[in-house]
Amino acid sequence: MGEQQQVRFPQEVIDEYAALGVDLPALFSAGHLGTRMGVQILEASAERVVGTMPVEGNTQPYGLLHGGASAVLAETLGSVGSMLHGGSTRIAVGVDLNCTHHRGARSGLVTGVATPVHRGRSTATYEIVITDEAGKRVCTARLTCLLRDVKPGEAEQAAG
Repeated sequence: MGEQQQVRFPQEVIDEYAALGVDLPALFSAGHLGTRMGVQILEASAERVVGTMPVEGNTQPYGLLHGGASAVLAETLGSVGSMLHGGSTRIAVGVDLNCTHHRGARSGLVTGVATPVHRGRSTATYEIVITDEAGKRVCTARLTCLLRDVKPGEAEQAAG
Protein backbone atom coordinates (compact mmCIF):
# COMPACT_ATOMS: atom_id res chain seq x y z
CA MET A 1 0.00 0.00 0.00
CA GLY A 2 3.08 2.15 0.51
CA GLU A 3 4.05 4.89 -1.90
CA GLN A 4 1.77 7.77 -2.73
CA GLN A 5 1.72 8.98 -6.31
CA GLN A 6 1.46 12.64 -7.23
CA VAL A 7 -2.08 13.56 -8.27
CA ARG A 8 -2.33 15.41 -11.59
CA PHE A 9 -4.44 18.58 -11.43
CA PRO A 10 -4.97 21.24 -14.10
CA GLN A 11 -2.44 24.03 -13.48
CA GLU A 12 -5.10 26.74 -13.23
CA VAL A 13 -6.76 24.80 -10.40
CA ILE A 14 -3.46 24.38 -8.54
CA ASP A 15 -2.83 28.13 -8.89
CA GLU A 16 -6.33 29.03 -7.63
CA TYR A 17 -5.88 27.02 -4.42
CA ALA A 18 -2.23 28.05 -3.93
CA ALA A 19 -3.38 31.69 -3.86
CA LEU A 20 -5.50 30.76 -0.83
CA GLY A 21 -2.56 29.01 0.86
CA VAL A 22 -4.10 25.56 0.30
CA ASP A 23 -2.02 22.50 -0.64
CA LEU A 24 -4.35 21.06 -3.28
CA PRO A 25 -2.94 17.49 -3.42
CA ALA A 26 -3.24 17.23 0.39
CA LEU A 27 -6.75 18.71 0.40
CA PHE A 28 -7.96 16.29 -2.26
CA SER A 29 -6.19 13.22 -0.92
CA ALA A 30 -8.13 10.17 0.14
CA GLY A 31 -7.81 11.28 3.77
CA HIS A 32 -6.93 9.10 6.73
CA LEU A 33 -9.47 6.38 5.87
CA GLY A 34 -8.38 6.27 2.24
CA THR A 35 -4.73 6.15 3.27
CA ARG A 36 -5.38 3.17 5.57
CA MET A 37 -7.20 1.45 2.71
CA GLY A 38 -4.45 2.18 0.18
CA VAL A 39 -6.52 4.50 -2.03
CA GLN A 40 -4.40 6.44 -4.50
CA ILE A 41 -5.80 9.21 -6.68
CA LEU A 42 -4.01 9.11 -10.03
CA GLU A 43 -5.81 11.78 -12.04
CA ALA A 44 -8.18 14.53 -10.98
CA SER A 45 -10.27 17.11 -12.80
CA ALA A 46 -13.95 18.07 -12.68
CA GLU A 47 -14.42 15.98 -15.85
CA ARG A 48 -12.71 12.77 -14.68
CA VAL A 49 -11.18 11.40 -11.48
CA VAL A 50 -9.24 8.13 -11.47
CA GLY A 51 -8.03 6.20 -8.44
CA THR A 52 -6.98 2.74 -7.34
CA MET A 53 -7.28 0.62 -4.22
CA PRO A 54 -5.79 -2.78 -3.37
CA VAL A 55 -8.15 -5.64 -2.68
CA GLU A 56 -5.77 -7.07 -0.06
CA GLY A 57 -6.58 -5.62 3.34
CA ASN A 58 -10.04 -4.51 2.18
CA THR A 59 -11.90 -7.81 2.15
CA GLN A 60 -14.88 -9.27 3.98
CA PRO A 61 -14.76 -12.67 5.76
CA TYR A 62 -15.14 -14.66 2.51
CA GLY A 63 -12.02 -13.08 1.04
CA LEU A 64 -13.87 -10.85 -1.42
CA LEU A 65 -13.49 -7.08 -1.75
CA HIS A 66 -15.76 -5.58 0.90
CA GLY A 67 -18.69 -3.60 -0.50
CA GLY A 68 -17.94 -0.85 2.00
CA ALA A 69 -14.41 -0.58 0.60
CA SER A 70 -15.87 -0.06 -2.88
CA ALA A 71 -18.12 2.62 -1.37
CA VAL A 72 -15.11 4.39 0.17
CA LEU A 73 -13.30 4.42 -3.18
CA ALA A 74 -16.44 5.63 -4.99
CA GLU A 75 -17.21 8.40 -2.50
CA THR A 76 -13.59 9.56 -2.48
CA LEU A 77 -13.42 9.87 -6.27
CA GLY A 78 -16.86 11.45 -6.66
CA SER A 79 -16.12 13.92 -3.86
CA VAL A 80 -12.86 15.00 -5.47
CA GLY A 81 -14.67 15.63 -8.78
CA SER A 82 -17.42 17.56 -6.98
CA MET A 83 -14.90 19.70 -5.09
CA LEU A 84 -13.05 20.51 -8.30
CA HIS A 85 -16.33 21.42 -9.98
CA GLY A 86 -17.34 23.62 -7.04
CA GLY A 87 -14.02 25.47 -7.01
CA SER A 88 -12.17 27.04 -4.13
CA THR A 89 -15.22 28.92 -2.81
CA ARG A 90 -17.40 25.80 -2.34
CA ILE A 91 -17.21 22.62 -0.27
CA ALA A 92 -18.71 19.35 -1.49
CA VAL A 93 -20.70 17.37 1.08
CA GLY A 94 -21.96 13.91 0.11
CA VAL A 95 -25.73 13.57 0.49
CA ASP A 96 -26.48 10.35 -1.41
CA LEU A 97 -24.35 7.32 -2.31
CA ASN A 98 -25.69 4.30 -4.17
CA CYS A 99 -23.53 1.26 -4.96
CA THR A 100 -24.42 -1.77 -7.04
CA HIS A 101 -21.95 -4.64 -6.63
CA HIS A 102 -21.70 -6.74 -9.81
CA ARG A 103 -18.93 -9.24 -9.08
CA GLY A 104 -16.35 -10.09 -6.47
CA ALA A 105 -12.64 -9.38 -6.54
CA ARG A 106 -10.16 -11.46 -4.54
CA SER A 107 -6.78 -9.91 -5.37
CA GLY A 108 -4.93 -7.17 -7.18
CA LEU A 109 -6.00 -3.57 -7.59
CA VAL A 110 -9.40 -2.18 -8.42
CA THR A 111 -9.62 1.05 -10.38
CA GLY A 112 -12.40 3.61 -10.09
CA VAL A 113 -13.25 6.21 -12.71
CA ALA A 114 -15.64 9.02 -11.73
CA THR A 115 -17.37 11.03 -14.45
CA PRO A 116 -20.03 13.71 -14.03
CA VAL A 117 -23.70 12.99 -14.58
CA HIS A 118 -24.78 16.47 -13.43
CA ARG A 119 -22.72 19.52 -12.47
CA GLY A 120 -24.99 22.25 -11.21
CA ARG A 121 -24.77 25.33 -9.04
CA SER A 122 -25.78 23.63 -5.79
CA THR A 123 -25.26 19.90 -6.46
CA ALA A 124 -22.94 17.64 -8.42
CA THR A 125 -23.59 13.99 -9.26
CA TYR A 126 -20.90 11.57 -10.41
CA GLU A 127 -21.06 8.01 -11.71
CA ILE A 128 -18.15 5.90 -10.51
CA VAL A 129 -17.28 2.67 -12.31
CA ILE A 130 -14.96 0.32 -10.42
CA THR A 131 -13.22 -2.43 -12.38
CA ASP A 132 -10.77 -5.22 -11.59
CA GLU A 133 -7.39 -5.73 -13.25
CA ALA A 134 -9.06 -7.66 -16.09
CA GLY A 135 -11.26 -4.64 -16.82
CA LYS A 136 -14.41 -6.36 -15.53
CA ARG A 137 -16.90 -4.16 -13.72
CA VAL A 138 -16.95 -4.86 -9.98
CA CYS A 139 -19.20 -2.00 -8.86
CA THR A 140 -21.19 0.90 -10.25
CA ALA A 141 -21.83 3.78 -7.88
CA ARG A 142 -23.52 7.16 -8.02
CA LEU A 143 -22.65 9.98 -5.62
CA THR A 144 -24.50 13.28 -5.22
CA CYS A 145 -22.80 16.09 -3.32
CA LEU A 146 -24.28 19.32 -2.05
CA LEU A 147 -22.06 22.27 -2.93
CA ARG A 148 -22.07 24.84 -0.15
CA ASP A 149 -20.16 28.06 0.31
CA VAL A 150 -16.91 27.97 2.27
CA LYS A 151 -17.36 29.58 5.67
CA PRO A 152 -14.76 32.10 6.90
CA GLY A 153 -11.66 30.28 8.18
CA GLU A 154 -12.47 26.92 6.55
CA ALA A 155 -9.87 27.32 3.79
CA GLU A 156 -7.17 28.05 6.36
CA GLN A 157 -8.34 25.11 8.50
CA ALA A 158 -8.20 22.75 5.49
CA ALA A 159 -4.74 24.03 4.62
CA GLY A 160 -3.47 23.25 8.14
